[in-house]
Amino acid sequence: MLTKRIIPCLDIKNGRTVKGVNFVDLRDAGDPVELAKIYSDEGADELVFLDISATEERRKTLVELVRKVASTINIPFTVGGGISSVLDVEILLQNGADKVSINSSAVKNPQLINDLAQKFGSQCVVVAIDAKQIDGEWIVHLMGGKIPTELNLFDWAKEVEQRGAGEILFTSMDNDGTKNGFANEALAKLSKLVNIPIIASGGAGNIQHFVDSFLVGKADAALAASVFHFKEIKIKTLKTALKSNNIEVRI
Repeated sequence: MLTKRIIPCLDIKNGRTVKGVNFVDLRDAGDPVELAKIYSDEGADELVFLDISATEERRKTLVELVRKVASTINIPFTVGGGISSVLDVEILLQNGADKVSINSSAVKNPQLINDLAQKFGSQCVVVAIDAKQIDGEWIVHLMGGKIPTELNLFDWAKEVEQRGAGEILFTSMDNDGTKNGFANEALAKLSKLVNIPIIASGGAGNIQHFVDSFLVGKADAALAASVFHFKEIKIKTLKTALKSNNIEVRI
């Protein structure tokens, strides 16, 4: 049985870690390099670093910061934000990233998924999907959740798998930062629909939410930010609780 993964997420803006609710009202959550080291030492399985305003501000991800974070941790490291070409990915991998996460650029240019998978391997390509429910339908949004598209979450998930993505990072914008739990119904549907790992994101508020994301949502990994940044949940405590619920984790 494959172990389930716990993934802290560093949302970066102006070189600092930030956290908001429903993608807005951002507040400072600390120095990304310090936080990355803490999570690596505490037993996180992976780390995700998202330069959340890079696409909107039309600039590249902060390469120097990526390099600093990579040099302080010994766990797989995924970087996203402002990535729109094979060259962008080459630079990030040279500076310590293990995988990249693409979102808006994948929707605008789906061929990019094929190109990256072909050049670097599917295991390197994470497609992040931000979606919210509109009139009962899960709609994909771009630019940090600001722009709705005409894409349905489940149709897009199937397409990104066919194009060579190795994982899907699904964030429910309705749940993001609310601490009311993950969107387990949508997660379970996604997990049934595709054969690549699904990372649950948006809504973690307590340990039971993580348990539910695996047992009900059938997620392969669960990602969270504020509950880790503000020390509401310790990773070791969380993993012990998951194990006691017969969820296989690396301790």
